[in-house]
Amino acid sequence: MVDAVNAVRAIEDPVRRARAISDLLKAQTSAEPDLRDERREIVLRMREEKVSFRKIAAELNVSLGTVQDIVRGHSGPWGTRAKKDEEPQDG
Repeated sequence: MVDAVNAVRAIEDPVRRARAISDLLKAQTSAEPDLRDERREIVLRMREEKVSFRKIAAELNVSLGTVQDIVRGHSGPWGTRAKKDEEPQDG
């Protein structure tokens, strides 16, 4: 992926570079759910093997919070997270 981004950035013609960026973003968006699912399966397998959250985070080079989110089934930006229900107020 990094090589693809660097190759796109090396394109001198701005119009060709913009087209290549569009193609790259489309490819990334279409592959993203599959990649997230695959990563989650790996993380869940590691948890089944009793690997700690911290060790998984270190092995995958991600934060502890990211590993916890993956296990919980959440994989997306903060703005898409479901908010906890607020307590009903009397009155």
